[in-house]
Amino acid sequence: MNKIILFAALALSFSACRDNNPPTEAYKVHFVIRTDPNQARLNNLGQPATMPANHAAQSPTYNKISAHYIELSPTMYTAVGAGQVVYHAPETTAGGSNAIDFDSAIVVAPNTRILSVPIKNIAAGDYNYLRASILYQNYNISFRTNGINGTGTMASLVGFNTYLRNLLIANESIAVNSNKWQGFWAFETFGMTFQGQAPAGATTVPNPLFATSPIPQGSCLVSGQFASPLRITGNETQDITVYISLSTNNSFEWRDNGDGIFDPQVDTVVDMGLRGMLPTFE
Repeated sequence: MNKIILFAALALSFSACRDNNPPTEAYKVHFVIRTDPNQARLNNLGQPATMPANHAAQSPTYNKISAHYIELSPTMYTAVGAGQVVYHAPETTAGGSNAIDFDSAIVVAPNTRILSVPIKNIAAGDYNYLRASILYQNYNISFRTNGINGTGTMASLVGFNTYLRNLLIANESIAVNSNKWQGFWAFETFGMTFQGQAPAGATTVPNPLFATSPIPQGSCLVSGQFASPLRITGNETQDITVYISLSTNNSFEWRDNGDGIFDPQVDTVVDMGLRGMLPTFE
């Protein structure tokens, strides 16, 4: 009887050890998206951006955001797609040309995990850069129209091309059932909806690697450098969390009528691109 009790105790002990020390292959890299209105406001080359004449902008309050593509890149010379692609959202030709399938995209609130990838699926090495292609943004902005001040919700697409069936803005949904190019937006306030299209090529996509590793025309593939390399060995003993911090510093920009306040019936939306990215990890 004593031997049986001893054997059972040892079995429980070994089981507890296994539960507290999962195998290396069980660990993951978690990706969390953040929005920060206080980060630097950058241009397409990753340099500080000034406001063009006759333009105005504001820093939105974000409700939702979605990424289409996430890639870890070893060096400044690594071409897009040649690094470690950890996420690529589903695409479709339902609207004609190839486009992101919006209904299959992962949409989350800021400061929320958007993706978890087993470390065993990531090649060992040092990664100095991160690239993230943003697909969709949903945020609140202030406005004035017909002499009335208010707050409304903007839903905007910054991916290269997106197939939409229906788009829920805040409380109102609009039927689309077609492809929409980068820069499409829909705005809701007081139960009314407005929609429009920013000019082609006007969406800002900061890429400080433009000279050594350019991005495809029309993409929203924002690039950023880790302060120190993200090292993957394959022998990790804990999870890793990567934070994708996106600058929303005056990221909603319009051609202004002179009062510096957005009016959806008068002003022309020109840019809804993110204004930089600072990736970190822990």
